[in-house]
Amino acid sequence: MITITDAAVVVLRKLLDEESGGQEDAREALGLRLGVDRGGCAGLQYAMRIGPVLEDDYVHQEQGVRILIDRDSIPFVKGSTVDYSESLSDSGFRITNPNAARSCGCGTSFEPAAEEDGSPDGDGKAEEKKIIEDDLSKSGEKSVKS
Repeated sequence: MITITDAAVVVLRKLLDEESGGQEDAREALGLRLGVDRGGCAGLQYAMRIGPVLEDDYVHQEQGVRILIDRDSIPFVKGSTVDYSESLSDSGFRITNPNAARSCGCGTSFEPAAEEDGSPDGDGKAEEKKIIEDDLSKSGEKSVKS
């Protein structure tokens, strides 16, 4: 469902180590929380922070790091790639999102591609369930539910 580049893994490992104080147990409970909120110049904006796994999160684990996605954001970020880039003027995580019809110049917000009915992925619930079931059966990942 989500891909994370080697460059992003390296930086994310460092961030997780810092946040956990180097304690392995604390590090295991954390991940990069990737979400979508209303706002930004293109309609929706990415929200990223280091945080714990929450109930009903979709958890993508790759190369020893986790991407945590809340259920409401799944239809908007499925198939995306999380990368990290550094330049003289800007450094940070970047999202390459196949569900974006357009993105703003800074890359922090996007307009979702409309479905045939004109809505961005409808309400996303049926598709979300299918995505999760398909991904879980193929990858062995899990949706966290208490």
